[in-house]
Amino acid sequence: MTASPELDTSQLAATDVFRAFFRRQAATVAVVTAHGSRPVGLTATSLTSVSAEPPLLSFGVGTGSSSWPVLSTARHVGVHLLGEHQRGLATTFATSGVDRFAPPTRWRLGPESVPILEGVLAWAVCEVSARVPAGDHRVVIARVVTGDPAGAGRPLLYHQGRFNALRD
Repeated sequence: MTASPELDTSQLAATDVFRAFFRRQAATVAVVTAHGSRPVGLTATSLTSVSAEPPLLSFGVGTGSSSWPVLSTARHVGVHLLGEHQRGLATTFATSGVDRFAPPTRWRLGPESVPILEGVLAWAVCEVSARVPAGDHRVVIARVVTGDPAGAGRPLLYHQGRFNALRD
C-alpha cells in the first residue's frame, strides 16, 4: 500500500494530519443558538445524531468560543440546519467579534426563549443533557424537545475549508 501522491504526510504533526483529514470530510453546516443575558450563537460542523429513542444529538464547542460562557450553563439550545442559500449566515455565526443577531440576520425568540433563525432548512429546540470534556472543546449532548423540520431548500455543506452546495 502506498501513500497518496498529493500529500507527503511523513513530516506532518498529528494536529496537521487531523486538520487535513477533516477538511476532506463534507459536513452539514448548523448554527447553534442560546440565550443568557444576550443571545449567542456559533456555526458548527460537528452536528451528529446520537439516538432516536430518546431523540439525542451532539455538537462540539470550543471552550474559548465567545458563545461558550452562555452555552456552558444554558438549559436549552437551538440547533439550525442551514440551506445552501445561507452561506452569509454561516459566515456571520463563524466570525468572532460581530453582532451575529444584528440585521440582516432574521430571528425570533422561540420555545424556552431560544433564538430561532428564520429561513433555515430545519430547527430544533433541545434540552442540554450533558457537556462532556474533550480536549479544548466540550461535546454537548442534547435532547430534541420541539422544532420544525419542514424548511425548503438543499443543505449547506462545509468541505475543504469552504461552504459548498450539494451537487447531484
